[in-house]
Amino acid sequence: MARWCYRHRLVVLLLWVGALFGLGFSASSAGTDYANVFSLPDTDSKKAYDLMEKAFPARAGDTDTVVWKVDEGSVRDEEVRSRIQPALERIAGMKGVGGVTSPYAGADGAGQVSEDGRIGYAQVTFTDQANAVPKELVEDVVDTARDARRDGLDVELGGQAIQRVQEPPAGLAEMVGLGAAAVVLFLAFGSLFAMLLPIGVAVFGVGTGMFSTQLLSHVTDIPDLAPLLSTLIGLGVGIDYALFIVTRHRKGILRGMDPEESTVTALNTSGRAVLFAGGTVCIALAGMLVTNLRFLDGVVIGTSLTVVLSVLAATTLLPALLGFLGPRVLSRKQRRMLATTGPEPEKATGLALRWSAGVQRRPWRIAVLALAVMAVLALPVLSLRLGATDQGNDDSTTTTRQAYDLLAEGFGPGFNGPLQVVVSDGDTTALVKEIEGTEGVARVTALPPSQGVTVVQVVPTTSPQSQETDALIDRLRDEVIPGTGAKAHVGGVTAVSKDFSTVTGDRLPLFVATIIGLGFLLLLVAFRSLVVPLTAALMNLVAAAASFGVLVAVFQWGWGLELLGLGKEGPINAFLPVIMLSLLFGLSMDYQVFLVSRMHEEWVHTRDNARAVRVGLAETSRVINSAALIMVCVFLAFVLSGDAGAAMAGVGLAAAVALDAFILRTALVPAAMHLLGTSNWWLPAWLDKRLPHLAVEPNEDAEEAAPEADGPASAVHGYVRDPAGDPVEGAALTLMSKGGRQLDRVTSLADGSYILAVPAPGTYLLATTAASYTSRARQLLVADEPLVVDVELDLEQGEVDAPR
Repeated sequence: MARWCYRHRLVVLLLWVGALFGLGFSASSAGTDYANVFSLPDTDSKKAYDLMEKAFPARAGDTDTVVWKVDEGSVRDEEVRSRIQPALERIAGMKGVGGVTSPYAGADGAGQVSEDGRIGYAQVTFTDQANAVPKELVEDVVDTARDARRDGLDVELGGQAIQRVQEPPAGLAEMVGLGAAAVVLFLAFGSLFAMLLPIGVAVFGVGTGMFSTQLLSHVTDIPDLAPLLSTLIGLGVGIDYALFIVTRHRKGILRGMDPEESTVTALNTSGRAVLFAGGTVCIALAGMLVTNLRFLDGVVIGTSLTVVLSVLAATTLLPALLGFLGPRVLSRKQRRMLATTGPEPEKATGLALRWSAGVQRRPWRIAVLALAVMAVLALPVLSLRLGATDQGNDDSTTTTRQAYDLLAEGFGPGFNGPLQVVVSDGDTTALVKEIEGTEGVARVTALPPSQGVTVVQVVPTTSPQSQETDALIDRLRDEVIPGTGAKAHVGGVTAVSKDFSTVTGDRLPLFVATIIGLGFLLLLVAFRSLVVPLTAALMNLVAAAASFGVLVAVFQWGWGLELLGLGKEGPINAFLPVIMLSLLFGLSMDYQVFLVSRMHEEWVHTRDNARAVRVGLAETSRVINSAALIMVCVFLAFVLSGDAGAAMAGVGLAAAVALDAFILRTALVPAAMHLLGTSNWWLPAWLDKRLPHLAVEPNEDAEEAAPEADGPASAVHGYVRDPAGDPVEGAALTLMSKGGRQLDRVTSLADGSYILAVPAPGTYLLATTAASYTSRARQLLVADEPLVVDVELDLEQGEVDAPR
């Protein structure tokens, strides 16, 4: 497939461009139809909602609030009324506004003025839901209301439609994330063209995914959070997957390979790992379905589709783009060196090599230190409290936050989240009296009944997000309502949020067990080891605990919130643990696959665990850290999205990826693998026979399937010597297919000679190891005649050689 895409690059590019613009045009024409469906079967708030929907059909439009406060006097004063009332009348006359409920409309509006008379509010009802209200209309409403301000008179606005106009421009977070990723890529590659490749691939993957999700919103329920999360994860994995493939391709060219052959090799090695990694991300996302929360179904659809398209772009569009660039994927300096000095063996050098050798020398110290850091960061998770954010968590400079605070000041903290006790049978008067006497209740108002159903509005004395309000809901459900004999249910936004948090918390253990179990099985099949997947599962749990600890410290305890401009502390969004764990599991599996697959390759070649772990870490840590740094930049950029949920997810995922890549995969995992030794690769023989073979790396090459004749088709022979020219006795020489399957293995004789049997002409790998010497691995092209290959081994000095 890679070769076809490389040779037909113009066709592939035109197909992708056509798909992107075609889906974009269709999505723009169709518009959006996102729907936030919080379906919580068998919960008290759902029963209350069903009764209200039947007796009081909800008005179609979104209702927002205009709040004003005077420093002196009363909002009923004529000088205040003469400024506010004309503004409200102008708003009521705007096209798209269904009506305005004003405190100046006779006795009915008396309840819309605070007891001290200094704060009043009006309700503005639009004819459409918030996401369908034209932005220009909302801006006119905001401007008209705030024009009524004067010294001593403050006017603020709150509500979902109002919140939309104070969000940053669409695409700002994405552009900032891409800009930061471009800087990291340029520093990593030193080439403008190489930098643009991963970004271009990610843009195509995310663009087609986002437009497809927008079109799907017309046929299924997809929440408005889905496209934000899809973009967030799509940019991260799209850039990372392309980065892994481009890095492998550049190494191939530096080693003297033809650009086409290098592309094919890169796709047939790193490309396979990308397919596997993308599959694990999708499986992790699909794990959200076990929670049976309909709200998350649309998130699964949008994010999984974007990941699939990002993988497809990396494995089809990327080889086509590599075909256009040819050797220009290297920097000018690299091209000049290649032309003047020729191909050189790729070696891991510098910081990566020194760190890898240091981990091998001091595994206990590094493992204990890494575990201690993760444990300290995980401590705040013990106080994790799930809930729902509202406009009280917005930044203090926003009009929605200021309106929220004014309403809380004038009418009590619970005014922003009233409870609705829906009564279908029993003595409503007795129930109202009992509720009035309940601790934690500020006001109770019974609305006129309809179709045998009465709604009792209950305003708590505490804010919607406080634990005292949760306790009040439990007290009403468990004690007050049963005590009066009435048949009633407690609903409202605050009660729905509490039930959603409870349901999510109850189903979280099943979800965690599902994704950890799936990950264990996938790695078991991929690496044919029991210890590697067990280690990965434990590391995933450690990473999750530490990342949620950071999330609690920042968003629940408020550490650094004002500095980051992220508003006020509050509970962690109830849906975030499920989404974050899915994405964290998928992304950490990516890094585990890329790290351990290189270790596994070296283990297959040498059967030396210490060398396998050292080489694997030295050769992959730089690209893993670069990929993680890119993801951290992309995720943190979503703090600028203006969406509290996306900002929380961005910070949480950035912390998770940073801790996973920089501490777990770079320190704790290799240290643990050094301590475990050869048991890393242990698998019972009976299980090995029953497990299917999953080729994360190419191990079924054509030359492996070549039929053997009566004897070997050819041979490789020669001498093994040290730098002084003396023979090396007892060196182990292994002949392998390009995929890593061992074909023949011998040891050198006293004079250093050896001979290996070759099954058929083709390309092979020759690995040579000996005690006290650096190991060597080189690629051989064997024809019909025996091939003479002399091997020179250098004394071991801590240097790690990559295969030539």
